[in-house]
Amino acid sequence: MKVSFEQLKSMVVFAQIVEQGSLTAASKQLGLTRAVVSYHLKKLETQLEVTLLNRSTRTMALTEAGIAYYERCRVITEQANAANQQIENIKSEPQGILKISCPVNVGMQLIVPAINTFKRQYPKIEIDLQLTDDVVDIIKNGFDIAIRGVALRDSNLQATKLTTMSTCICGSATYFEHFGKPHTPAELASHKWVVYQLSSKTLTLSKEGKKYDVILQGGISTNNAAARTAFVEAGHGLGRIPLYDAWPKVQAGLLEIILDDYKTKDIELYGVFPPGAAGSKKLRLFIDYLKAYFVKQHTALGMLKNV
Repeated sequence: MKVSFEQLKSMVVFAQIVEQGSLTAASKQLGLTRAVVSYHLKKLETQLEVTLLNRSTRTMALTEAGIAYYERCRVITEQANAANQQIENIKSEPQGILKISCPVNVGMQLIVPAINTFKRQYPKIEIDLQLTDDVVDIIKNGFDIAIRGVALRDSNLQATKLTTMSTCICGSATYFEHFGKPHTPAELASHKWVVYQLSSKTLTLSKEGKKYDVILQGGISTNNAAARTAFVEAGHGLGRIPLYDAWPKVQAGLLEIILDDYKTKDIELYGVFPPGAAGSKKLRLFIDYLKAYFVKQHTALGMLKNV
């Protein structure tokens, strides 16, 4: 059976239906109407004389034939994307849209300033930055890269470490006036905390080879890092805060770092991207730029702390 150009298009549509999880989502991703997407699926099944998807009003499941056929369609789509990326890499000046997902606070404090200078250097690269503390489905939502503060868990994705961010324990003058200032790890357990829901509720401190675990409890918890810092600043409790976020407020007298002779767990910041995307010139440039940018930030922060 020879494959026509029209059937190749239908195969790409079918791959998107599977990857997006529904005909409606695939139509949005491809910029087609749902009717056109449905037409391509039905035409494929008619030509192949097999059912590729079992569908109801609420569910969709691949048949055995659909699973096997999707793998071939996926390869065709990936090869087409790789061909486009190869041409992009040949161009003297990188261009195209770079779609980025990033946590809100890291985005506002670090990624937005980095993009400001990156965009001046590469004006033809368009930036679509989506700020959310939710862990998005990178492939389904069409992101080129997601910035994450956790190690890679999905083996279908690739990742590179962008930087290591130090953290510190902070409180406000208002809090210390009411509840006192802890001087040892043992005292931390009796204090109120602003709990950050996206990290562990057990705080580990270390010093001279010894470790101390503290269970964090308090009257306020949040899934937003900026809100966490604001609650700590307002005196509602102690908080473990990234140094880049805490330091400007320490300098302004709004926060105070305590137990700074103890080491708290660092945050590893990763760039996570779909398989094969590392060949994209614009993505490679952005990742390399971020790594260099973070080195400069660490150097500047270190100089400020020593002043």
